[in-house]
Amino acid sequence: MALKYSGREVSRTKYLDSFTLASEDEEAGFVLSYPAKLEMQCYSDSAYPFKIFPQKRLHTLEFEQITMFYGGNGSGKSTLLNLIAEKLSLERRAPYNYTPLFEDYLTFCSYVPTAARRMPKGSAVITSDDVFDFLLDLRAINAGVDRRRDELFAEYDRTQEMHSVPLRSLADYDALKRFNEGKRSTKSVYVTRRLPKNLNGASNGESAFAYFSDRIGENALYLLDEPENSLSAKLQEELAKFIEDSARFYGCQFIISTHSPFLLALKGARIYDLDAVPARVRRWTELENVRVYRDFFEKHRDAFKA
Repeated sequence: MALKYSGREVSRTKYLDSFTLASEDEEAGFVLSYPAKLEMQCYSDSAYPFKIFPQKRLHTLEFEQITMFYGGNGSGKSTLLNLIAEKLSLERRAPYNYTPLFEDYLTFCSYVPTAARRMPKGSAVITSDDVFDFLLDLRAINAGVDRRRDELFAEYDRTQEMHSVPLRSLADYDALKRFNEGKRSTKSVYVTRRLPKNLNGASNGESAFAYFSDRIGENALYLLDEPENSLSAKLQEELAKFIEDSARFYGCQFIISTHSPFLLALKGARIYDLDAVPARVRRWTELENVRVYRDFFEKHRDAFKA
C-alpha cells in the first residue's frame, strides 16, 4: 500500500487554532431555564451534551497540527469531535448521537480559525461508523458477485445437459448463444466472461486502511474518531505514518480521538487526557492505556528471549 510521501517541503499548516466549550455558568444557566413541559417531553435526564465537560474543568482547547483526544468510554472524546464538526459545518457521512439539546449547546461554543481563514473544502469528520458502513457495502457487493457466480455455474451445467435450443423468439436467440458458448468453453472461461469482479480481495483491515487513504486528501482539516478500529497493529503503524506524512508534507491538520499507542506516539502531537480531572495535556508515555501495554510486555520480557 503506497503512502503519500515525497520530497516536498515540510508544511506546518493549521486551520483551527482553538475551540471554546460552554462555560460552567453558561451550562447552569441554560439547564435551569428549561421549560418544564419541554423538559419532560424532549430532554433526557443526562441533558447531553451538557453536564459533561464542566466536571472535567475543560473549557478551551488549543490545537497543534496533530491533536489527540484520549480517554475511556464516556470520557467525551467523540462528543468533542462531533461538537467541533457541527460548529465548523464539516462534511460528514455517518449519523452521530444527536439530541434536541445539541444545537442549544453549540450556541455557547466558539472557535478561532488560524489567520482568520475559512475551513478548506474537503475538511471532514471520519468516524469508525463510516468505515464499518464502507466495509458492509463492500461485503454486500462481493456477496452479490458470489451469488452471481453460483448462478452462472448452474447455467453452464444446464448447457451441458441440453442437446439443442429451439428458436421461437429473440429470447431464444440469446439462449442459443449461451448454449453454443457453453459447448465450446470450459466452465471457468464461461463463468469468468460473464462475472463482475469482486471490488477487492483485501482483508477488512486493508480495506479500512484504503478507506482512510482515499478519503484524506490535501490541505484540509480532518477529525478522525478512533481510526484504529479494524486495523491490525501493523496497519495502525502504517496509518500513523500516513497521518504524519499528510500533516508534514500535504498541508493537513488532524484532530483524532484514539486509544492507539501507535497514533498517540506521533511526534509533536498534543494529547488531551480526558480521563484526568481536570482534563490536561499529557505526554503519551504518561497515559494509563499505554502504561498497561508497557507493563504487560515488561511482565513477559523473558518470553521474547526464548
